[in-house]
Amino acid sequence: MTRSSKSLWARFLFQDKGILPARRLLIIYLLLSVALLLLSLADISWVFLISVNVLFILASLFDLLFLPKRSQIKTIRHVADEMERGLGYQTEIEFSNTSAYPITFRIIDDLPQSFHQNFPIMGFAKANSVSRLNYETTATVRGKYELQKLYIRYASRFGLWEKQMAVRQADTVKVIPDLSETRRYLENAQAFLLYEGAKIRKYQSGTGEFSRIRNYVVGDDPRKINWRQTAKLQEVMTNEYEPEHGKYITILIDCGRMMGAELKKGNRLEKTLEASITVVTAALKNGDYVGVLAFSNDIKVFVPPAKGMDQLQKILQSIYHLQADARESNYAGVMSYLQTVQKKRSLILLFSDIHTFLHEESTLHYIKRLRQKHLFLMIGIEDEALARETKQYPATVKQGMRKSIAQQQMQVKRLEKAKWEAQGLVMIEAKKEKLATEAVSQVIHWMNQGLL
Repeated sequence: MTRSSKSLWARFLFQDKGILPARRLLIIYLLLSVALLLLSLADISWVFLISVNVLFILASLFDLLFLPKRSQIKTIRHVADEMERGLGYQTEIEFSNTSAYPITFRIIDDLPQSFHQNFPIMGFAKANSVSRLNYETTATVRGKYELQKLYIRYASRFGLWEKQMAVRQADTVKVIPDLSETRRYLENAQAFLLYEGAKIRKYQSGTGEFSRIRNYVVGDDPRKINWRQTAKLQEVMTNEYEPEHGKYITILIDCGRMMGAELKKGNRLEKTLEASITVVTAALKNGDYVGVLAFSNDIKVFVPPAKGMDQLQKILQSIYHLQADARESNYAGVMSYLQTVQKKRSLILLFSDIHTFLHEESTLHYIKRLRQKHLFLMIGIEDEALARETKQYPATVKQGMRKSIAQQQMQVKRLEKAKWEAQGLVMIEAKKEKLATEAVSQVIHWMNQGLL
């Protein structure tokens, strides 16, 4: 395809500047052609037919005089700098018409294909006026995107011709993980920590930082009754303690091949990132030091532990673009690297695929060495398809074999987990919608025990 033909094709695809016949002109010309064709059957001369066609085209060109110049059309895009994956956002386009003619126009924005879009959007601009249009878009893939142009078509007064132009406007949009779970935690931390109907209570063993004196309730430790306040108020009062602040937490995020397994919405890595950010928020809000290390076959991101809510933004900007690799995860390499960078005793929380991890016998040596100084907790997403197969009623021989194989795999996983947990390595599987809740609950539970 030659350069001129490519340019012409791009012009019809709303991607190049130029002048095009409008739909109204084509319809009128089609009706005129049909009428002339019928007249030709009545022995009308070809000179007359050609003359009518030429006169019609010349007359339509008169409509071009009412088309504004390109310099009289200006647009400004107002788009969010950051969008959360899967949430809808409004984008505003400011359309300025400084000519003396009112126009109708259509606009297509330069959005990536991973954004949900419904273009073109229609509008009308009076003479010497500014119009504002809004459209909603949803980003489905995390990452950093550059928006370069706005493509515009505007019609003449009689709507016979359209002028097309591309306005260059560069904007950068970052698509970050969905922070709905994080907002839920910030709005109501205690309600977020309700798991399977049981409240996650503050630490009450008497060690740690004193929090407050409150009314005694059934289930409290009688040894923590504050007898002085009880005698003064004539009500049974008890001391409440909370864990000491300033503990170290290191979150490991697996970005290997198995983390790319698709779920109903997104994949395992998407859910892992959302849960990780929620854990980071909970720990930072509690005054702890939090660091993040993302890996696959090598180290992808490392954010050293720090405290303060500024660390949340630093971590978010470091991991929002992570994608699952097509390579296997190098657990031994990341554990060896962690020994060199994390010197202080900390809780190591690994988000990964437990089934894959259980078969990494070479990693057990490094985990044992880490356990001498750090606490280790691993959490993964439950294989719902495998669990569903184990509960199916086998109506046929084939279904019976499938159930038998699924039960065998579950049994092998339980035996392998028992072997690892005998070394003090706790492994938990959670449903995908409960991953963030389970992770935060476990971290709070471990902190409450004062093991760090």
